[in-house]
Amino acid sequence: MQTMHPPPHPATETHNPSDGSDAEAAHPYARLTPDLVLDALAGIGLYGDGRLMALGSYENRVYQVTLEDGSRVVAKFYRPGRWSDAQILEEHDFSLELAGAEVPVVAPLVIDNRTLHRHEGFGFAVSPWRGGRTPELDDFEVLEWTGRFLARIHTVGALKPFTVRPALDLQTFGTDSRDWLMQHDILPLDQASAWHKACDEALNIIGNQLHPTQPLRLHGDCHPGNVLWTPVDETGGGPHFVDLDDARSGPAVQDLWMLLSGERPQRSMQLSTLLDGYEQFRDFDRRELAFIEPLRTLRLIHYSAWLARRYADPIFPINFPWFGSSDYWRGQIDMLHEQIEAMQEPPLMV
Repeated sequence: MQTMHPPPHPATETHNPSDGSDAEAAHPYARLTPDLVLDALAGIGLYGDGRLMALGSYENRVYQVTLEDGSRVVAKFYRPGRWSDAQILEEHDFSLELAGAEVPVVAPLVIDNRTLHRHEGFGFAVSPWRGGRTPELDDFEVLEWTGRFLARIHTVGALKPFTVRPALDLQTFGTDSRDWLMQHDILPLDQASAWHKACDEALNIIGNQLHPTQPLRLHGDCHPGNVLWTPVDETGGGPHFVDLDDARSGPAVQDLWMLLSGERPQRSMQLSTLLDGYEQFRDFDRRELAFIEPLRTLRLIHYSAWLARRYADPIFPINFPWFGSSDYWRGQIDMLHEQIEAMQEPPLMV
């Protein structure tokens, strides 16, 4: 199973979830107008020339802004109530630590000795604009190169732990997500029992397979869209990593498995190539290969809870109109059964 959710389809028998206690239920982003964005940047000495482009982001609101001198920056306005200031700053510190170690990440700019700024109730950060395209992960040279840089991220990540950002584990991604969905009656009645049963079975297997290892500070959401590739020439090039918004503690393999795709033989070859590059800089614990399918299953469960928690944000019904339907949950049940089978198979071998 390689997709994390069924392809979009027209919603039928839709159950529109929302949680009135969540901060996003009041739609704070409705106040985030282009003028407010430009005023926020002007407040820290960055003056836009009026050109403002929204970039693809559901969790936060992210804008490419052209400044009066013609340079471009990226402004990220954090979703109110998601992370505490301390958790955001811990992510920023990790990004700056990586950049200081010459790992190619896009770190926030330090302006007036701060990386996190405030304006009209919004926390925001500004980073340099960096171009690039999604890497060609069917190219083994690209995979090996990416593996080397992931090892360098993890080498820095192992130097000290996160203290306020959460871990990626069975409780936070699995049990909490299941319990929230059931407590808020998110599932339609005709699918709730079957999904709950399949979810419980999957979580029991994960509990037996996802054994504790030495956790690292991770990128946390290292899918191909968060790795940008620039052409290689005499000035540099190659991969750089963006959006550490989901940085958490967890096993190293979390930052590798989302870069794999295709059938099992293809994924095995991709993983082997990633590890060829990775192990040029850092040892990899082969026992973590058994975590890939449990981690994939946790992401599947967490994804549904994330959509449900955010559905009060108007951008979500527009972009995910199929969420909440009986068809959606039937598809989730089928994928949980597929994952239950996958978790009972031998792990990928390299």
